[in-house]
Amino acid sequence: MVWAMTKLSAINVMLQRWCSIVPSVVIYLMVFGAVHADGAPASSSGTLPRLVASTEPGWPQWRGPMRDGIARESGLLKKWPEGGPKIIWEAGNIGHGYSAPVIAKDKIFITGDTESHLIIFALNLDGSIVWLATNGASWKDPYPGARASVACSGENVYHLNAHGRLVCLEQATGREKWAVDVTSRFKARNITWAFSECLLVDEQKVYVTAGGDAGLMAALDKNTGQTLWTSPPLRLKGEGEGESAADRASYASPILFEWDGSRYLVNCSQTHAFGVDARTGALLWTYPMPTTYKVLAATPVLMGDGVFVTGPDSPGGTLLRMTRNGTSVSVAPAWVSKLDTCHGGVIYTDGLLVGSWYRGRRGWACLDAQTGQLLHQTNALAKGSQIFADGLFYWLTEDGQMVLVQADREKFTFLSQFRFVEKHKNDVWAHPVVHQGRLYLRYHERLVCFDVRQNGIP
Repeated sequence: MVWAMTKLSAINVMLQRWCSIVPSVVIYLMVFGAVHADGAPASSSGTLPRLVASTEPGWPQWRGPMRDGIARESGLLKKWPEGGPKIIWEAGNIGHGYSAPVIAKDKIFITGDTESHLIIFALNLDGSIVWLATNGASWKDPYPGARASVACSGENVYHLNAHGRLVCLEQATGREKWAVDVTSRFKARNITWAFSECLLVDEQKVYVTAGGDAGLMAALDKNTGQTLWTSPPLRLKGEGEGESAADRASYASPILFEWDGSRYLVNCSQTHAFGVDARTGALLWTYPMPTTYKVLAATPVLMGDGVFVTGPDSPGGTLLRMTRNGTSVSVAPAWVSKLDTCHGGVIYTDGLLVGSWYRGRRGWACLDAQTGQLLHQTNALAKGSQIFADGLFYWLTEDGQMVLVQADREKFTFLSQFRFVEKHKNDVWAHPVVHQGRLYLRYHERLVCFDVRQNGIP
């Protein structure tokens, strides 16, 4: 009985203390906003945006199902054998290019330039060719080679070539169903290093950033190619292309997210980050992102109710905090970092933001995603592209090193590495892909499939 009375008295004291604290907690949240588990403040609506995953199984588009560079895999090797993981197969003669593979319906799709044409290859999972199809001419100007990866949706494959030809192919056979010249339809011009956008397909729409006088962005009917909507052009002053020239496309590919039942797109033009209503095409917000050579190539990264955008030869990467009020969305900078990733991709996971430097610094950086503070960096490796799988980063440096990396708030730990490309020109730019225990690496005409499962692939 004495023990019970003592216990009850202790509980009463705890309750009294908690009741005295609660009002202060409530006031704090009212003033500063709730903080979610990922470290991002809540939006005014009380909910956070969520990336929209492709409904297609596999790795059906650029940077994976959610376009975030994360492979949701498990049971992968935590350390590789000396010399690298076991090679399952190797495919050659896939054309010159920088595009990453896409995997859907037990096929691998990859693009490459031949002497005169861009070729879309469909491979079996053993690397053998199923079919190949052309999508216009190859790119012969600066940095020749195929740029964009395909996107798979339903029974179709979609691709935008370097000249702005957007094609829809039958996935099973490669038969062309329809094609659109983006430059002609939307009164657009090509850009210095060519159209490079990896198309996004959702529901019945194919989204493309035209950057033309007839539209900044457009949605096409995925079955017919008919234009469903266009966003108004983003007008610029004093750019030497007329008194009110349109901001043109850049090299980035968009993300799609849902927020309180509405869907939104975020991408970059040559000089701005921008947001669009995915249903109507309304241009909701723009934010200036000046760079020396008008290059914004990194896919935007969704972090809580913010979007991180960055580019080379710029003031650095910026987290834009989004506020939603009814149908309108506005943005304001939350923080600015010197991280200036070009086209290697930035990955957000576990409160960390990881990417490689571009100009002025060598190597890779890890930021606190909430504050933008540089936590640590390494200059032991060249810049490159990356993917995240089973708790680890897979870094492919532009000089041909493949590295398995663990990251936390204190440091990068290199677990394993091997040389993928022996002779190189610092142009190993295709992003790595991890899917179903296989690591896919591409260097121009060569695609290699590695076994990275702990128990091997049967």
